[in-house]
Amino acid sequence: MPQTIKQFLADSELLLNAVGEGVYGFDSEGNAVFINPAAEQMTGWRAEELLGKNIHKYHHHSHANGEHYPVEECKIYNTMRDGIERRVTDEVFWRKDGSCFPVEYTSTPVYKNGERIGAVAVFRDVSQQRLADDNLREALKKVQELTEKLQQENTYLQDEINEAWSGSGLEGISKPFMQMLKQIKLVGQTDSTVLILGENGTGKEVVARNLHQLSERSDSPMMKVNCAAFTASLLESELFGHEKGAFTGANERRKGRFELADKGTLFLDEIGELSLEAQSKLLRVLQEQEFERVGGSRTIKVDIRIIAATNRNLIAMVSEGKFRMDLYYRLNVFPIQVPALRERIEDLPILCDSIINQLNQKLKKQIRGVNKRSIQKLAKYSWPGNIRELQNILEREVILSTTSVLDIQQSFNELGNAWASNKKTLAEIERAYILEILAACKWRIGGESGAAEVLGMPASTLRSRMKKLMIKRE
Repeated sequence: MPQTIKQFLADSELLLNAVGEGVYGFDSEGNAVFINPAAEQMTGWRAEELLGKNIHKYHHHSHANGEHYPVEECKIYNTMRDGIERRVTDEVFWRKDGSCFPVEYTSTPVYKNGERIGAVAVFRDVSQQRLADDNLREALKKVQELTEKLQQENTYLQDEINEAWSGSGLEGISKPFMQMLKQIKLVGQTDSTVLILGENGTGKEVVARNLHQLSERSDSPMMKVNCAAFTASLLESELFGHEKGAFTGANERRKGRFELADKGTLFLDEIGELSLEAQSKLLRVLQEQEFERVGGSRTIKVDIRIIAATNRNLIAMVSEGKFRMDLYYRLNVFPIQVPALRERIEDLPILCDSIINQLNQKLKKQIRGVNKRSIQKLAKYSWPGNIRELQNILEREVILSTTSVLDIQQSFNELGNAWASNKKTLAEIERAYILEILAACKWRIGGESGAAEVLGMPASTLRSRMKKLMIKRE
């Protein structure tokens, strides 16, 4: 019988020796009776080494992962037994030198006079094809990731553009302001973590953006997260991203701000509002520069600079057990104190000019400035809302003005005088001011003409401040 199939194959031997695919011929006992040159070249086994032998144990004995491949499960030998043709695309052959290569092969039964006399296996090395496929998949994956990142960065930037107008830039000549400017220039070109301290409305975000622009990361994005604007669970998703199905409503995979800020800067505003659980996770990222998405197990490494800001007394929070000491020291590498507006009253004329220039562009006006009497009036006020409050006051005046020079007509709450004479705390001043704005807005918090819009802050931030200051409608 072996001689019969060999003779059968010999009729086409010239052709079989010429093809680029490997060809094996097997008798009905499963022994090799024909091996062409292409098979020798691909496997490293010479024909005389394998002829007359069961070659499964030579190069088909294991799967790609090294797991044993029993001969009784071999698809080539099954074809010899049952006469069913098979096409296989997910196996490997082992070479004589112990290496393996991916193969695609067909095993076809051979019949003569209606009797099955053996089988032929035709195989080819698909290493280059698999490599090309893998490279293509990897390239497509990178394109998809870059597309996602660009889409999300564009969405983020669009959100930033659509936000309420904020930030007058860094203008001033006062001693506290110049001291702050010196600190910004010193640390701006480094990668050091910066903690920006200051009251609400002093321009902490403006400081953060200038730090980013001065750094070598200025060509990469600066991502902002308002830690007070999210619940603890949503904040984790916002920071670290989530996988599809990680929680109810997670209909697709989403990258977090840490991932989007890779090679750039992450600005964590109102860091004092983080829950202790979120603080622990943030500390790990700061220490190891790696994290996992919510619902994911793959560790993602990032290269980011952290800038944090708060209006809270973090040292007091540490002593009260509300803020982790190790996180505080990790953030407080280089603190920058942003002075309150009442501490830099001499900067009022410069600030007013800068704000009015921006308002002219926003409101299509041509206001040249503020008259001297109005500047003196502004200088007597204590400014519990700082620059943001000044922006709101000037915006209302610019809208109402029919002349080219502002003559401020608004009457200010005498909070400044009360603060000076009664030594009220900042929290008391802030509480009284928020109550005044809420009353003027008929206790409407969000939406157009709501108190949050007047105060220049998100509605969620205002609700957080109201809760902290124990403000509620009678």
